[in-house]
Amino acid sequence: MWTLPRTRFAHCNDSSSSDEKEIAVNIGGVRLVLCGDILNRYPDSRLAELVNCSTRSFDIISSLCDDYDPGKREFYFDRDPDSFKCIVEVYYFGEIHMKRGICPICFIKEMEFWKIDLSYLDECCKSNLSEKEEELAEIADKVKLILDDLYPDPAVSRNERWQKFVWKLMEKPDSSLPARVIAVVSFLFILVSSVVMCLGTIPDLQVEDSEGNRIEHPTLDAIETACIGWFTVEYVLRLASSPNKLRFALSFMNMIDFLAILPFYVVLVLTYLGTAMMELANVQQAVQALRIMRIARIFKLARHSSGLQTLTYALKRSFKELGLLLMYMGVGIFVFSALGYTMEQSHPETLFRSIPQSFWWAIITMTTVGYGDIYPKTTLGRCNAAISFLCGVIAIALPIHPIINNFVIYYNKQKVLETAAKHELELMELRALELAVKSASRRSDAPGCAWEGALRASRSETFIPLLYGAHRTEKEPVKKKSLT
Repeated sequence: MWTLPRTRFAHCNDSSSSDEKEIAVNIGGVRLVLCGDILNRYPDSRLAELVNCSTRSFDIISSLCDDYDPGKREFYFDRDPDSFKCIVEVYYFGEIHMKRGICPICFIKEMEFWKIDLSYLDECCKSNLSEKEEELAEIADKVKLILDDLYPDPAVSRNERWQKFVWKLMEKPDSSLPARVIAVVSFLFILVSSVVMCLGTIPDLQVEDSEGNRIEHPTLDAIETACIGWFTVEYVLRLASSPNKLRFALSFMNMIDFLAILPFYVVLVLTYLGTAMMELANVQQAVQALRIMRIARIFKLARHSSGLQTLTYALKRSFKELGLLLMYMGVGIFVFSALGYTMEQSHPETLFRSIPQSFWWAIITMTTVGYGDIYPKTTLGRCNAAISFLCGVIAIALPIHPIINNFVIYYNKQKVLETAAKHELELMELRALELAVKSASRRSDAPGCAWEGALRASRSETFIPLLYGAHRTEKEPVKKKSLT
């Protein structure tokens, strides 16, 4: 039997206190004696109700606990004792701290059972609860999407069914084998297009046109056209099947897809129509400027790589650390370039002509690149250079740990969400199968209806509250043990 600090309820052992004001509770096999005066500090709680109704009928007592021994005057609860140890602190300290290792969602359910308001939970514990609720919301969204794919609504029209089919085909590689094949083909087209763009800049693979200008080889140009055709068809199909066209168009990855195919058509228009409106030299300059935009298609690989998506998220969450890095580097570059310019002025062959010119030296020194085109020649200048690259190494190393930490946290979180979603689906299938067997035994003439009803039941009684929302069915109350 564990106890609380005796100083908090020493007055209960006073001779003026009656035994009626003490109650013994057994929480999951752990016995504790509590003082009624302290429990009455929160009269709406379950324990305070037990103190005030200890002399009433068994029916009232049985509605508040799982079992009761009138001989020992001990109340039995089939609850988590570790959570109760944290919750009972509210009677003595006025606040609740959730111990490490306790599930926040289960702890909130325990607080609701003991009728303790959530406002008594400490702020640090509330932040953990909000993070857990966000994870459950993401798991619920994943499960809902999977259920919508597995069991589409039969009331939707034929066009909507085709739209969902095309959307899954283009956006969800794990939904079917054809979708996986399309994802692999799209990945190969991205690689081929990137390689062709690089090969097209090799002089030996270029040819001369009628005016003597060097252009890409016709074979490479044909491959480029085929890749652009695939990207165009892919983008149009995804846009046409998207449930939200505006959100699709404003998405970062979709904007990259659009920028990857836009230069081809702009170059095409300028090549055949631009000569009539501007000089040929200006058209060629515009074409060369737009061709460099083709490098944007390499970012399309992020759509098919979870690692690149995780890295993007880690950098996005590390804007503060990256901002500090830029600030440290900016201050260091300004200080060391000014010192280098001042210290090198005494040398007749100095390479530090001005402070802005010294910025380049400070950048390549603090980043430990050191091209060697600008270097100090005096002793003080070399000491300044040594201090600058040491400070640069320290400044670059400072934000590395937060960025890696954000990467690991997000990567592990995605793995946990995927595993939890699959586990939830497995539980729902087991429930559906169990209910289907029971329904089939009652209605052997309609097995299909039994499976459909079981599926509905499994959806409504999922372990994730967000999945069944306001229309969920209340669980059956646990049967109480008979009172002795």
